[in-house]
Order: sequence, then C-alpha cells, then structure tokens
Amino acid sequence: MATGRERLEEEADRAVDQFDEGIVDLLSWVLDTETRARIYVYLRQQPHSTSEEIAEGTGLYPSTVRESLAELHEEGTVERRKRQSEGAGNNPYEYTAIAPSDLVSGVVGQIQDELNTVFNLDDHLDTETVDGDSEPVRIRVEDGSDDGATDDDRTGDVESGAGDATDDDE
Repeated sequence: MATGRERLEEEADRAVDQFDEGIVDLLSWVLDTETRARIYVYLRQQPHSTSEEIAEGTGLYPSTVRESLAELHEEGTVERRKRQSEGAGNNPYEYTAIAPSDLVSGVVGQIQDELNTVFNLDDHLDTETVDGDSEPVRIRVEDGSDDGATDDDRTGDVESGAGDATDDDE
C-alpha cells in the first residue's frame, strides 16, 4: 500500500505530465507537429542538448529527432552550435530553443493574415457588408520581460479596425 507521501508524489508527477501534455498540444498547433512541439519543450527544459540526448529524453526515434531539428534550425526555432569537448573526437551539435516570446512573434504575421481573410470574408465572397469597408486585423505582441515586467504585464492584443482608431507608433 502506498504511503501518503508516495501518493502525493504520484499526483504531482501526474499533474506535471498533464501540464506538459497541454503545452505540447498548444505548441503542436504553433509548430505544426507534436514531434516538433515535444522537441521544443524538451529544449526549453534542457538547453544545449544533442540530438541523442533529445531522443532519449523525449522517447522519439533518433532519426525523427534529427530530421525535425534540421527543420526547426532552418526555420530559426532552434539554434545550434558545436559542443566543445576536451581532446580529439566528434563534437556533436547541441541545440537550444528560442524564447517563447520569439516563437510567438514569428507566427503572428501568419495568424494575422488568416484572421484578416476571415474578417474580410464578405469582400472575398463579393457580398455586401453591413459595416462597410473593414480595416484589417492587427496583432501586437509585447514582451515586457526586458524591463522587469511580470507575466501579467505582457499583452497580446488583437485589434480590428472596425470603428477603433489605433496608433501603430506606440
């Protein structure tokens, strides 16, 4: 029979796993696949990891990890550098994921374009709009972490020009 402490540890592990799965699900949408999301999360937790370490830590096949890392590096989602080691031998690449704020900034343009397509659907369908001409949706992402701001100070505003005047020079 499990002691109270063992049950508490098991529940804590289950909560962490559920949290990680929720993050992976969200990132799967941003990064296109669950595999790439798992690699990103692992690298945020374990920066400067090799492809072998990532494969072992995520349970993914090494060939899948190497292929995904190549794509993520080409897109700028992960950075790589040669691992420095003492003596002769193979110095593998070690990888680090970019900051989440940089990841979000990278996808904002794509999301903005998709939202504008939906927002201006009547224009695309050549139907009359009730509101008249619609201005495009603009997404502004601010990361206040550089000036000591807390997570609560960070904003991700979606603005539509339907009647709201905004100043882009803020």
